[in-house]
Amino acid sequence: MSEQQQPTFAIEKIYLKDASLEIPNAPQIFLESNSPQVDVNIHTQAAALDAGLFEVVLTVTITAKIQDKTVFLVEAAQAGIFQIHNVPQQDLDPVLGIACPGVRLPYAREAVSSMVLRAGFPPVVLQHMNFEAIYQQRMQQIQQQQSSGAPSAH
Repeated sequence: MSEQQQPTFAIEKIYLKDASLEIPNAPQIFLESNSPQVDVNIHTQAAALDAGLFEVVLTVTITAKIQDKTVFLVEAAQAGIFQIHNVPQQDLDPVLGIACPGVRLPYAREAVSSMVLRAGFPPVVLQHMNFEAIYQQRMQQIQQQQSSGAPSAH
């Protein structure tokens, strides 16, 4: 007669865990007339804090270069503490890898854009990201690494 408990997902806290901005070639870089090549790198990491509490960090690194000169380097680690209960273990990793980064992306977008703008450059606006596709690619890479790794002992 016991009822199945409903899954719960709640945001406890959203915060900027770390942020940095470097302009190694200032002030000369401001005299450049060419547009920089902008490279965006995104990484997520999840860690259990307590029963049902998880910290998920979305780290965005943006490097802008003109030829071999770095225009600016920005890194923002946008974090969140999430309360997740009654989610089957096999579904927990997708929640941490898809839903949680999606919640934090708008905050990371604002942090990056604000830092770049305050540095004297036009803001870099992060586009929408499909974290489900990114998660699936990561799972495929892990499976490929496992299947091409050490020979099976079966």
